[in-house]
Amino acid sequence: MFYLDPLYLVLAIPGLLLGLWAQMRVKGTFNKYANVRTTRNLTGAEVARYLLDNQGLQDVRIEQVQGMLSDHYDPRARVLRLSPAVYGTPSVSAAGVAAHETGHAIQHSVGYGPLQIRSAIVPVVQFSSSLAPILIIIGLLLRFTTLAWIGVIFFAAAVVFSLITLPVEFDASRRAKALLDQGGLMSSDELKGVDKVLDAAGWTYVAAAVAAVGQLLYYVLLLTGGGRRRS
Repeated sequence: MFYLDPLYLVLAIPGLLLGLWAQMRVKGTFNKYANVRTTRNLTGAEVARYLLDNQGLQDVRIEQVQGMLSDHYDPRARVLRLSPAVYGTPSVSAAGVAAHETGHAIQHSVGYGPLQIRSAIVPVVQFSSSLAPILIIIGLLLRFTTLAWIGVIFFAAAVVFSLITLPVEFDASRRAKALLDQGGLMSSDELKGVDKVLDAAGWTYVAAAVAAVGQLLYYVLLLTGGGRRRS
């Protein structure tokens, strides 16, 4: 099968290994600073509420959502959803994650370009990313090159999404650190902990982008004769 091609391993394995390392790092860093209580003793939900209100975003609701590190901001509902470990915990990790999601809410309110683009292409990516591998596999097996290329184009949409996600996430973290510093909610040592937590989280998005680009390159090389096809 084509997915056993050594070329695939060369292009895909780096991203997969980086992803595993990033996941281990973010979990380890989050767990470490989840045990460090903040001086102000504010939970993640309280930190988010303070920062949102300070930015004039009183209409953005905060809800608790189940799951580990399932925190996210929903721009359609204007709701900031925090996991239990963040919502009700007065820790450095909770404050950092809550501030990061608040950063996304601020991006939405000011019309931050990359976030608008990412939100606009979500429906396309959801459709194309699930269909792309099927089209590529069928096209290669049947030697129907046009169909395979359509699959590659669909997959490219997911790659674009991964790349656009990078500035969105890093900008949200930058905003989070600035908000916490300007708000006087944390000490300098606590802010260093937040920086480590958000930096570790950022690597997961870098890994996803690297893996996506590597896989796209593999598909392109297969179809252009740069890789070996296998039946």
